[in-house]
Amino acid sequence: QVVNYAPFTLLPSAVPSALFEQAYAVQQDFNLLVDAISQNKEFLERTLASTIKVDDFTARLFRIHMQVLEEGLAQSVFLGINRSDYMFDCGVDGTPALKQIEINTIAASFGGLTSRTAAVHGRVLKVLGKSKEASRLLPNNPSIGLALGIAKAWELYGSQSAVVMFLVEEVQRNIFDQRCVENELWNRNIRVIRKRFRDVFEEGSLDDAKRLYMDGQEVAVVYYREGYVPTNYDQQNWEARLLLERSRAVKCPDIATQLAGTKKVQQELSRPGMLERLLPGRDEAVARIRATFAGLYSLDMGEEGDKIAATAIADPDRFVLKPQREGGGNNLYGEELRQVLEKIRDSPERTSYILMDKIKPQPAMNYLLRAHSPLQVSKCISELGIFGVYVRQGKEMVMNKAAGHLLRTKAIEHADGGVAAGVAVLDTPYLV
Repeated sequence: QVVNYAPFTLLPSAVPSALFEQAYAVQQDFNLLVDAISQNKEFLERTLASTIKVDDFTARLFRIHMQVLEEGLAQSVFLGINRSDYMFDCGVDGTPALKQIEINTIAASFGGLTSRTAAVHGRVLKVLGKSKEASRLLPNNPSIGLALGIAKAWELYGSQSAVVMFLVEEVQRNIFDQRCVENELWNRNIRVIRKRFRDVFEEGSLDDAKRLYMDGQEVAVVYYREGYVPTNYDQQNWEARLLLERSRAVKCPDIATQLAGTKKVQQELSRPGMLERLLPGRDEAVARIRATFAGLYSLDMGEEGDKIAATAIADPDRFVLKPQREGGGNNLYGEELRQVLEKIRDSPERTSYILMDKIKPQPAMNYLLRAHSPLQVSKCISELGIFGVYVRQGKEMVMNKAAGHLLRTKAIEHADGGVAAGVAVLDTPYLV
């Protein structure tokens, strides 16, 4: 029961400026894409058909989605806060290329803490007598951008006395990250309450107009910082989630947008012609998005799935096996990938995974500062995330922007996992 500092690198890490700019340039396109998918009932139904047969968690989310659509959406304002994550793939010729790992459409974190990281690295560089280098670090404050999106959604909801509700976990390790966004809202005189699923189950209610009330207070925006993994739910929590989704409140994300972030959707988007269908008439956006895709492969039952499963078993180091999960620490590599695929290759269970080409970044040396860990130089790789925020009212896109970045770095012996999983640490890009 103590407060620890968030883990970070001693030095900022080199990031190719062209790839950094490319990641920012494509973020508004990804915002439009996620929003388009969330509104496309047929696409979600078709894409997730095989997954919901074998993945109970995705199936339960999907059932709520269908129930809310059947009742008719009470919500008219939509708020998306996502983070698109990339690595720099050094291909055969060694030229780094930007490749998307995933897009997080629910509880995309570290917009707050990363707002503080550039100042830390600026100080370190000055201490090392590198003032010129320190002055080249970019200011970065995603918490302002995230709060702007929440504030806009709150304003469009149209009730001055309504509150913003942060939906948080029972045990909150990452509270200070959330507080940064919360403080930005208080600075705009927007009231914030923090509640758990359990509180929603016990205190939440809807009136005839489907307005959501907690403790007698009307809720304008529900900002999820939990609810993205199966362990977040018991029967009460599922009922609480349904109540929230049926309400008029602006959910960030609504359940359709959470489904748009599944790995199966990511794999489906890489199929030829799919982006064109979802973003008609936006050829330039489609080209920018497609340029970031790594190879993604379906493990659906049938000849195509059989073939790719066999390829991966024969050469497991070429691939990553990904389940339909958020929050890091779930992917399988190498020998473990081979063993799991051999076990499930003839079973429909394999359709709850996708295969992706393994990205091979160029490692660099850095020190990772973690509470209670020895300080040693490590060979590290980094992952760049770009925060995106959009607000839609009815059919009109009211806000669509990139809201800042996040660099996370980990030692190369850790194949998978983010900061919250205890593997990666916070970092700052030093553009080269």
